[in-house]
Amino acid sequence: MAFCRVRILLACMVAFTVVAMWHAHAAPSEEVPAPLRTSVDRAVDKVKPALVRIEVVSTRYSEGRELKRESSGSGVIVTPEGHVITNHHVAGRATRLLCTLSTKEEVEAELIGRDPLTDVAVIKLHGEEGRAFPTAGFGDSSSVEVGQQVLAMGSPMSLSQSVTLGIVSNTELVLPQWMSQWGGITQEGERVGALVRWIGHDAAIYPGNSGGPLVNLDGEIIGINEISIGLGGAIPGNLAKAVADELIATGEVSRSWLGLEVQPRLKHGATDRGVLVSGTLEDSPAADAGFKPGDILVRLDEAEVDVRFLEQLPALNQMTSKLPLNTEIKAVVLRDEQETTLTVKPTARERVLPRQHEFREWGVTARNLSFVLARQMKRDNEDGVLITSIRPGGPADDAKPRILDDDVLVSVNGESVKNAEALRRVTAEVVTGQTDPVPVLVGFERKTEQYVTVVKVGIKELEDPGLEVKKAWLPVQSQVLTRDIAEQLGRPELSGFRVTQVFSGSAAEAAGLRVGDYILAVDGEPLEASAPEDYEELEAVIRQYRVGSMVSLTVLRGDQESEINVELARAPKLSREMAKYRDNNCEFTARNVAFFDKAKEKWSEQQRGVLVERIEPGGWAALGFLNPGDLILEVNGTPVEDVKALKSLMKDIAEAQSEVIILRVLRGIHTRFLELEPKWGETPSNGSE
Repeated sequence: MAFCRVRILLACMVAFTVVAMWHAHAAPSEEVPAPLRTSVDRAVDKVKPALVRIEVVSTRYSEGRELKRESSGSGVIVTPEGHVITNHHVAGRATRLLCTLSTKEEVEAELIGRDPLTDVAVIKLHGEEGRAFPTAGFGDSSSVEVGQQVLAMGSPMSLSQSVTLGIVSNTELVLPQWMSQWGGITQEGERVGALVRWIGHDAAIYPGNSGGPLVNLDGEIIGINEISIGLGGAIPGNLAKAVADELIATGEVSRSWLGLEVQPRLKHGATDRGVLVSGTLEDSPAADAGFKPGDILVRLDEAEVDVRFLEQLPALNQMTSKLPLNTEIKAVVLRDEQETTLTVKPTARERVLPRQHEFREWGVTARNLSFVLARQMKRDNEDGVLITSIRPGGPADDAKPRILDDDVLVSVNGESVKNAEALRRVTAEVVTGQTDPVPVLVGFERKTEQYVTVVKVGIKELEDPGLEVKKAWLPVQSQVLTRDIAEQLGRPELSGFRVTQVFSGSAAEAAGLRVGDYILAVDGEPLEASAPEDYEELEAVIRQYRVGSMVSLTVLRGDQESEINVELARAPKLSREMAKYRDNNCEFTARNVAFFDKAKEKWSEQQRGVLVERIEPGGWAALGFLNPGDLILEVNGTPVEDVKALKSLMKDIAEAQSEVIILRVLRGIHTRFLELEPKWGETPSNGSE
């Protein structure tokens, strides 16, 4: 229970919700000293034109699917070409970006690069050729002092740009050790605090403004707001700028890696210099160089090392990340109180968690194995594809034995699968030209065990529901004439059915049946229904007749009984019999309109369109606010008669990879125009009917 409380507290305290919300004119001017007010106004005037509100469509992976969601954050333009610096957790997983400038102009943007380790990302505004965007410049964050007045700027709760005023409270803010013990702040498996010492400040911040700048009174960026743990925390501007510059130049950040794990010296250690080596990763440069747990690293590449406190670790990690790649460097350690010189050759650092992919034909999401991830799983190589989630009822879930989260898929039909790219290629070879799922023999590993199973790979076509045998039908809806109702009518002996609806234009209406009539007998045979569970009796009796037969109904209307002759019609198709279409790109299912849909909604017989039955959460249709029950009338201006027409239109759209799909839908008594903006790429061509 204590562990749960700690995790909950940690989640609440380090949620990535950093915002700034103070309007320069919120307080009466006499409450702010004139010199300060002048400085604030000058700083705001310099930075505000470069502020950006960012609306993001990002992806996450769960239950075998790539899910989309909308969120918002803040950023600041740092180059005239339109490069915007923000947080990785704002834009690092973006598939769609729409930015609102200080002028309220909306501009689309693209992701240029992301760095989970520092939680920094760079996006670029799409401007016409030659356009120069307003920018804000960086100051020197190393000169920031405690007590210095600062402004936190951005767009709280996705509102217009705002500002808060506060002071710097800490220039070396790190998470306490108990937080780090439970993982601290992580992005895609990377521990952000490994490199970052935040600038702590008390300028008010709220959800929605992550990525906004922390600004000094000279109007210079000295930090990028990231966290809120009672105090606000900003990534130092010098670090953020260095990362952003590299992302702008190359799209990624290159760092050195030793595989060396260190911690501050023990309180009761025997030395007053260096950093304690807690361990090395197997097969890493540090392990190959001979580092051992308990060593005290005192010198690295001619630089003295001193880490007594947790606050000193990020600086050491930054230094280590800048070591020359693939070049032998000297490291001096204290071992048994003697200095020992080791030679280590840094290699390029790779991300702990590679990008995830959705494999719809398998009903899974998966990723490649990195060096570190493979070692964490006690594997001696990075071959295979790590399953990260399974779609319930999907092909992998239906296999026997079924595939589970954290299994590693290693072969398909005897062919080795070394990575996600190979799995995608093999999958294409298996399903191309096939209309039904194809069984394949799959080899996978689960911890130390090696399994095989058969997975039916492919997207299953929707089956034609077929037509039910057509029976005679009395075109009315009814309820059972229960004993309670009969007693209230003063006729406790009665049994049968009360008419609740007579379908317009039907033979029943022509024969004179009305809502409120009680049907007591059919062709002189009394009906016995007297309890709610007897609701099928009238329908069962009518089904025994041929379509077109005339039946005589004994009807009680008021106090009078009479005989009404009705010609029985052919039962209309039920909703489950209607042709369906599933769009695998936008992830929705629709069907043709049934007779009972028209009756329920009071649509005319001529009403055309297709009725949306299901929307997959996190899909493009859900993101475009398409709802179950919507009647799709048009797609990109073309009327939709039925699912056959819808399928043809959506197929053409998929082949053209249209940036936007405009749907005109009928929702209740209202019509709506909806914009679906699918991202094309690793998505199956389209759906099934």
